Amino acid sequence: MHIRRVTSHDARQLAELLNEIIAIGGTTAIKDPKSRDDMVSWIESNKANSAWFLAENDKGEVLGFQKISPYHSLPDEACSIATFARVGKAQLGIGSALFEQTQKAARDLGFAWINATIKAENSGGIAYYQSRGFEPYKRDAERVSTRFNLR
Repeated sequence: MHIRRVTSHDARQLAELLNEIIAIGGTTAIKDPKSRDDMVSWIESNKANSAWFLAENDKGEVLGFQKISPYHSLPDEACSIATFARVGKAQLGIGSALFEQTQKAARDLGFAWINATIKAENSGGIAYYQSRGFEPYKRDAERVSTRFNLR
């Protein structure tokens, strides 16, 4: 497995991976399928304050991706994280490998902490972020917000 920065050339593969997750439902708050152009826009938006990484196998197949970026409801010193792993591949260390790079990028961008807000029903997502050291700080009926301190 190889971890590298995402470019707009990866948009088609990222959209396919994300759309598979959306179609199954339950683990992402994203409801509508994304096109290649949607992904290009997402990747290119706020590029100076965000970082995107993907994990791929030796054949160039995208196994997962992770991104951090500022979020309107968070303070300036925080960024939000999103992690997506190919269906059936979630237990292969993809998230761990991605988070090593993402955590470093968050520090390099000057963030003090990372927020992960997970659907309350997504027990796998909650377990993943807790295993990285994220701690819950807010909960409602639909979501759990967790925090990873970088300093």
